[in-house]
Amino acid sequence: MFNFGKLDVWQMAVSFAGLVYRLTRGFPQDERFGLTNQIRRAAVSIASNLAEGSARPPADYARFIGYASGSVSEVVTQAMIARNEGHLAPADYDQIYRDADEINRMLTGLRKSLK
Repeated sequence: MFNFGKLDVWQMAVSFAGLVYRLTRGFPQDERFGLTNQIRRAAVSIASNLAEGSARPPADYARFIGYASGSVSEVVTQAMIARNEGHLAPADYDQIYRDADEINRMLTGLRKSLK
């Protein structure tokens, strides 16, 4: 297994991407190349940045953790827009928000551990 695969935050990010994919399956067809694509790409980017950064020196890794954190914020923003537009149930938004908050906390801890 690659070293990043042992990270709890990477495992949670992969699960989070799966959650986002499941919740966006019901989005309107006309959003397929808009909001659906955007939120999915941002969710996938979290784990991807952790994986890519883990193969780099600590200073670069910290930068990639920052990118992952930015992607978390993108997902939350896009989920809020989807909720406001009626594409995402409030309870589903709340689940995304809670998971995103936990991932962000874990990313902060990982970044601090590199110093």
